[in-house]
Amino acid sequence: MSKSQPSGFAPKLSLGVSGVITPLPPLTLVLGGARSGKSRYAESLVDRHPGRRTYLATAEVLDDEMAARVKTHRDRRDSDWKTVEEPLALADALKAETEQGAAVLVDCLTLWLGNLLGKGRDVDAEIDGLIVALGQFGGPVVFVSNEVGQGIVPDNALARRFRDLAGILHQRLAEQADHVVFVTAGLPQILK
Repeated sequence: MSKSQPSGFAPKLSLGVSGVITPLPPLTLVLGGARSGKSRYAESLVDRHPGRRTYLATAEVLDDEMAARVKTHRDRRDSDWKTVEEPLALADALKAETEQGAAVLVDCLTLWLGNLLGKGRDVDAEIDGLIVALGQFGGPVVFVSNEVGQGIVPDNALARRFRDLAGILHQRLAEQADHVVFVTAGLPQILK
């Protein structure tokens, strides 16, 4: 798999809202389990964009393990990627970053949901706000998220709420997305 042509992705040129011609569709959703290769795959998609590329990180670095994960992701990207860290105001950050036609990779939606829950935010309203904002982006967006609904039923209410919210978010985004991919063992499976 080369950076310029990811496996499982048939390029078509699209004219973004900002007027930038790109091989990326306006909205892509990349799902997969932990360490499935979903972020690497999503990066390979955004690498094909001829304009600016932004990595919108939702993670908050709170311990050494997360710091190591962030470093791994940063080391993998070229130096011309812009990094924006935004754990909560995702829709606003996406509108600002895509305004001039930049392609934005959001990594990841499940961390964003966890951040919202941890801060006591109205998660349903935040999801609604993100869905409404989808048509306002000036460049292509690739969302990355963990599929958490294929395992055991969590033993506590908060974990079950998180799992349910992730499933709802994924369904709503997949309905709007032009391209949906599930990555397992580094292999992309095209769903839409």
